[in-house]
Amino acid sequence: MNLYKEMVEINDNITESFFEKQINDVNSRYFGGVIFFKTGIPSPSHTGTGSVLASWVCSYVNPDSSYYHQEQLAKRIDKALDYMLDQQHEDGTISPGWTNYHSPPDTGFLVNGFCHLYHLLNKDRALGANLLTSKLRSFLERAIPAMLTGGCHTPNHRWVLSSALGQLYTIFKDDDLLDRAEEWLLEGIDITEDGEWTERSNGIYNTVSDIFLYHTAQLLNKPELLEYVRKNLDMMKYLVHPDGEVVTDYSGRQDFGSSFDLSQYYLVCRLMAYHDKNPDYAAIADLAAENITDMGPVNNHIMIGYLLFPFIKEQQFKNTTLPMHYEVMINRDFPVANNLSKMDLVGHESKIEHSSMHESFGAPIVRYREEDESATIMSKNASVFSLRKGDAKLLGIRLYSSFSPGIIEFDTLEKRDNGYRLKKRMEKGYKGPIPKQFLSHREDTSIWYLLPHQHRKTTHNQSFEVVVDIHKSSDGEWKLHLKSDEREDVFLQVEFLFDSEGIVQGNNINSVNEKTCFWKKDELTYQAGENYIQIDSGEHAHWIEDIGEVKKVANVQAVKVNLVSPTEKLFHIRIK
Repeated sequence: MNLYKEMVEINDNITESFFEKQINDVNSRYFGGVIFFKTGIPSPSHTGTGSVLASWVCSYVNPDSSYYHQEQLAKRIDKALDYMLDQQHEDGTISPGWTNYHSPPDTGFLVNGFCHLYHLLNKDRALGANLLTSKLRSFLERAIPAMLTGGCHTPNHRWVLSSALGQLYTIFKDDDLLDRAEEWLLEGIDITEDGEWTERSNGIYNTVSDIFLYHTAQLLNKPELLEYVRKNLDMMKYLVHPDGEVVTDYSGRQDFGSSFDLSQYYLVCRLMAYHDKNPDYAAIADLAAENITDMGPVNNHIMIGYLLFPFIKEQQFKNTTLPMHYEVMINRDFPVANNLSKMDLVGHESKIEHSSMHESFGAPIVRYREEDESATIMSKNASVFSLRKGDAKLLGIRLYSSFSPGIIEFDTLEKRDNGYRLKKRMEKGYKGPIPKQFLSHREDTSIWYLLPHQHRKTTHNQSFEVVVDIHKSSDGEWKLHLKSDEREDVFLQVEFLFDSEGIVQGNNINSVNEKTCFWKKDELTYQAGENYIQIDSGEHAHWIEDIGEVKKVANVQAVKVNLVSPTEKLFHIRIK
């Protein structure tokens, strides 16, 4: 069976699976909607009923589907569209139901996909398609004011909206739509030379920016925008583990530390492989195809892609594979420190509502791959190092300090002759009294939060520096060398995060709770399947369980080593 036929079969199975989840109670305010797996109630979002509509419409208009022009399916689509129209607010937006109420960007996700569905239904010859097309057009027309005036939260939302505006123009031919898209594009494209987007989200938001800039480039006749898509896809060749899982250890979004495959990259890679005749993009798509179990949200729906862009069915290249032997440093030359130094000049005082400043954007990382061995070294991140060998997964190593209580996120990562060095210098002082001239005109100088604290002068400023050297020796052993400066009695903690599927063993490991233990000395062994990770050695110089706020990661076993400064600690990590 060829890949296209497999996708048709998957989409047909998805189509049928949602039949029983549609709300058929006419007295329900969710009538016609389809129950969303995350909440138990329908959602008019691109991942909710919008995604279901994508699969249903594709099955309805595709002659290769077993549901082609099925009358009962048309009725289900009709009811679902009525639900979407009912959920659409007077201002043209939708509210997903769990966040982002009256949301232009969430509406933009839908608009992108619904415009595609409109074109598919508009070409269809079935009698029932006319009514469905009319309802889609109504939804899209009602969304225009929100697309023309609406704003965003996150960086990727700008490209969601620019693409949505371009999609609407293909139907309504309103030049104001193009003008608004140009306003978003004037902000410039937020990507490093090595291909990293602001949000550093390899599991989710890379693909959002990629697919929407692809469409924006085509719709607005701006082929230069495809260069940014290329950069990201070129980077992604090095951000895939041997089992096809995407590297998410340093994400700035909700995919951080979670498991994601390449399936969301499938469509944009097929499109770009065809456009550029690039075998590497085809290889990413082929690897993505191995894990596809659903078609994706309405805005990045694989079956819509096949029906709207049938040229992606072509197999242009012989089977190729992604690189399996490399050591690369990503963002080595990106001027992170220089950019951060300019923040005070901008005037936003490092505050942005309903989003993040994403100050780790462009921070260097190192990716290492040797067959089924995969490692990542990371700066400006909660974890500094991760390592996998087959089934054995050291998901991260995190360092905590009592100097500035909490995780140490290293500011710099530099290449050295024998490996890589991460460095963090922390400063912490005290604040003097507010000068009299800043208090003389105040009615009440007793309320702490009403005082102009910005005028206090720093006193007794202190510093503390930590350095971590990481390198791999010629015998295949990884060495992690931690060294502090000479300041005394700073409590430190090294936390090794192992995947919960394996077993942690050692003679000097003491349980703290179900998922956490202290490693006091000697060797530790972690086994998963036939693979092992062995590390020496532990230490227990203090008794503190958590230093500062601990960032929780699901499905891990945390092994903690306690140190006190000044310290110099060498961990030997062997895999087999």
